[in-house]
Amino acid sequence: MIAKAKLLEAIAGKNRGLLTTESDKQAILSVIAQVEDQNPNPRPLQVPNKLDGNWRLLYTTSQDLLRIEQLPLFKLGQIYQYVRAREAKIYNIAEVYGVPYLEGLVSVAARFEAVSDRRVQVKFERSILGLQRLIDYQSPVHFIEAIEAGQKFAAIDFNITNRDQQGWLDITYLDDDLRIGRGNEGSVFVLTRN
Repeated sequence: MIAKAKLLEAIAGKNRGLLTTESDKQAILSVIAQVEDQNPNPRPLQVPNKLDGNWRLLYTTSQDLLRIEQLPLFKLGQIYQYVRAREAKIYNIAEVYGVPYLEGLVSVAARFEAVSDRRVQVKFERSILGLQRLIDYQSPVHFIEAIEAGQKFAAIDFNITNRDQQGWLDITYLDDDLRIGRGNEGSVFVLTRN
């Protein structure tokens, strides 16, 4: 698909959105709209086997994520989203680098509920912020297995109970290796299967 290749070319070298100008953002959003128009799965929640899996963020306009880069002495590393469709669970993991031996991690676990053929309501349940070494972080998969086993970490690890800590996400494009979503705060997310 030409539009998909054009999108991947447009976001290459943009460091998930950190290195975009306003004109870059507008051009990328235009290409994203072209890709969305060619969505092979217009009802993505009816194909959970395609949604399910481990995803890596390629591009976003989410200031909540991109703001992590503004922490003094730290740089935003890879950002992952692991979707467990059958259990209606999502795990977001952002790796943070900078000062040697103080590599960090910001993670949020959530549940989701389908409210239409392409929209999910997301309710955040747990947040974990800590140093990778102290929580024995080896990989996203290993970390999620520990969360699912009920492990508590030597980190800022707390349950999110505030009813306001929720949102929605429209899955606007889904194929075997690319997913695009648009969130309730106007943010766009482009992810590739990891």
